[in-house]
Amino acid sequence: MRAQFVFQEVWTGLRRNLTMTIALVVVVAISLSLLGTGLLFVKQVDNTRTYWQGRVQLSIYLCTTTSASPQCKQNGPATVAQRNSIYHDLTALRSQGVEAVYYESQSQAFQRFKKDFAQDRSFSSLVTQSEIPDSFQVKLRNAQADYPVVAGTVAGRPGVDNIVNVQSILSNFYKLLDGARNAVIVVAIILVIAAILLVANTIRLSAFNRRRETSIMRLVGASNFYVQLPFLLEGIIAGMFGWLVAAGLLIAVKTLGLDTLQQYFPYNVRLSLADLIEVIVLAMVMGVVLCGVTSFLTLRRYLRA
Repeated sequence: MRAQFVFQEVWTGLRRNLTMTIALVVVVAISLSLLGTGLLFVKQVDNTRTYWQGRVQLSIYLCTTTSASPQCKQNGPATVAQRNSIYHDLTALRSQGVEAVYYESQSQAFQRFKKDFAQDRSFSSLVTQSEIPDSFQVKLRNAQADYPVVAGTVAGRPGVDNIVNVQSILSNFYKLLDGARNAVIVVAIILVIAAILLVANTIRLSAFNRRRETSIMRLVGASNFYVQLPFLLEGIIAGMFGWLVAAGLLIAVKTLGLDTLQQYFPYNVRLSLADLIEVIVLAMVMGVVLCGVTSFLTLRRYLRA
């Protein structure tokens, strides 16, 4: 009987404040979805960093017959003797930061190029093997500290076309992702504050509209918890509906946003289903806590008044 009364009171409160309830659901949904999007960005950046961690950090491209740089046009394609000399000098730098060195031939580089750009056949079909340079791929112990030593050893030498610091390129990409993530999280925090205020106003309005019932319940000896319970459930239920909407939006962000962007990158650093579930569960906990705690504190102050 008591449970039936509580749920009846919850339904009455939600129905009487339908407009405020819908507004609350929308604000909670947007807040949780933006906060969850920020968390997905965090996981995406971490996965990308993990993917590249331990991989090549420096690429030394050699001259070919199609190289356009002045030194390659002057000295011609890299010879076997030049490649051997470069390899010997690179391996001699193991005590100065070089962890691993391996040579990638033109045929190997061309096969990797075709695999990386398999989704864009219109582009990959225009490139021939002679246009892909062979290279030395170097892994450094410390990309920032050891790069000048290695670059100074091979830069400008006959047979060397150019040197690419992969970590420098990726660091700029990471900064872009971090900036987007931080912007999303800041907006989400602002909306969370707005949701807290809206929850407080909704519960306060609901309590005011049912002040007669509340007074009667207190007169007949009902405990504060029993008086507060319908209002607490109203806030939690509104938060759960907001979370359901946010869960749908987060699924869309992953499948239509992050996974779609993945096709423009040759490397598979896609978020897993477990990552998505973890963020959705965390959003649910935050939604329930946000609405429940705000409702409890609002009612506690209201009942004291």
